[in-house]
Amino acid sequence: MSRLHDPFRRGQLAIAALFLSLGFQYATWAARIPAVKADLDLSAAEVGVLLMAAGVGAAVSFPAVAWLMRRMGSRRLALLSQLGLALLLLALAAAPNYPVALLVMCADGVLVGCLNVAMNAQGAALEARHERNTMAKLHAVFSAGSLLAALLASGMTAATGSVAAHFGVAVVLLAALGATARTGLLDEDGPADAAAPADAPASADPEPARRRWTVPSRLTLWMCCAMVFGTVAEGAMNDWSALYLKDIAEASAELAPLGIAVVSGMMVVARLFADGWRGRWGDGRVVLLGSAVAGTGLTVALVSGGVAPALAGFACMGLGIAAVTPCVYAAAARQGSDALTLVAAMGTTGLLAGPPLIGFIAGASNLAWGMGAVAASAGAVALCSTRIRWTPAPVTRSEASPA
Repeated sequence: MSRLHDPFRRGQLAIAALFLSLGFQYATWAARIPAVKADLDLSAAEVGVLLMAAGVGAAVSFPAVAWLMRRMGSRRLALLSQLGLALLLLALAAAPNYPVALLVMCADGVLVGCLNVAMNAQGAALEARHERNTMAKLHAVFSAGSLLAALLASGMTAATGSVAAHFGVAVVLLAALGATARTGLLDEDGPADAAAPADAPASADPEPARRRWTVPSRLTLWMCCAMVFGTVAEGAMNDWSALYLKDIAEASAELAPLGIAVVSGMMVVARLFADGWRGRWGDGRVVLLGSAVAGTGLTVALVSGGVAPALAGFACMGLGIAAVTPCVYAAAARQGSDALTLVAAMGTTGLLAGPPLIGFIAGASNLAWGMGAVAASAGAVALCSTRIRWTPAPVTRSEASPA
């Protein structure tokens, strides 16, 4: 069957457009923070609060997102939030003062929470409907969206200093991605949303269960823990790897940025192949072995010291932690939209709390101990993974291979 007429490939392309949109939109405004700072005459502290506003909006959006998922379904919520995120770029470019910019960024965080949950629900439903793995590749596309946005920002900055012109071009591209997504998104969430948690009591009336928020099950709480620790490790590596190379490993100024490049590069590569690993070994084993490799590799690097061991340890971290969030999202989606929304909110919390936490530890001792906490977070993911009941997704050999 032609890829264009294959329902799985058509859905995969549409959902990938959502993941690409989110990575692209986030990196687009982040790349122009210096210009926004200059336009609004902000201090460094005000920029920090501006960045925090987006994270706070995403973290506190859980009740609203859970209600919207039940009310609208993942398809409508994904399309509306993707459109809203595009328009918020124009609002940020036109913001006349700091308070308005704060409101825009807070709204951006809420819509990020909406799109994050909706697109992962779509991805999990696609896997369930066709019994084929794709979540890891979709998360790799998110990283590709960030890279595309960085390249566009570089080109637009060289061509013009206008933030409005840059964001206008970005909105056109996001509109094209939204149109692509409309053609193949699933009309319903399928088994992922209809399923109740396995350890939840049965209900004689399933309809109210879909419309009420329920107390998280023990299984969902273990998924939340795994997501928090996984995103703490992922976020901290992105924020602190370069500084570790410079201050602790005594790398040159030219080599220090390689820390982020190694972590990000290995994560993209691993996510391209992780769906095959999931089909061959199962999600639980991929998360357990991957997080163990991440924690052990970074620990050995920290004990050894030096630039080369550090880069090798960072590579282990990127390789091992890459499949954690796709697998946990897929598992949470099988428990229903409320579980997925809560797990996604915990992931945002981990990304927010991780870098400052490592900073506090480094301030009390040094950054080597801070990075040791990152390694411990990866180990905690491995422990949490043993408490999660992973549902295997049967795939054929051809489905398990990278697309």
